[in-house]
Amino acid sequence: MATREERLGANKASDCLVVVFIPSVDRDEKPIDQEAWVTAGLKMLGTLLTGGTAFPQGRGVWRDDSRDRLLIFDEPTLIQCYTTEALVDQHLDAVRDFMLKMGSETNQGAVGIVIDGVYYEIKMGGTVP
Repeated sequence: MATREERLGANKASDCLVVVFIPSVDRDEKPIDQEAWVTAGLKMLGTLLTGGTAFPQGRGVWRDDSRDRLLIFDEPTLIQCYTTEALVDQHLDAVRDFMLKMGSETNQGAVGIVIDGVYYEIKMGGTVP
């Protein structure tokens, strides 16, 4: 039996979903330049992982456990990227560097990324191997 790719007549199959969360506020709930970070995230995913699609702002909340469980309300934009696990593994350090830069420059307590169904929260100020 033919594969889905063959049956669809597709020339590309991507088996890994990456989702990057772009915040709208810093950890003090002050607005950040979200549009600039959405563009930077799209460029990073397009360059390294073949593409991405940004979805309009949602509404969310993050609990800052390092500040007595303070709730930070946010309107994040999610960027979704279908790619391959091989490309994710090849460029994981660069993706991490983008996440850390965004988190640092926008005064986040943590940044979040989903890779292949697993959510990774990257605490700011932590050590990276």
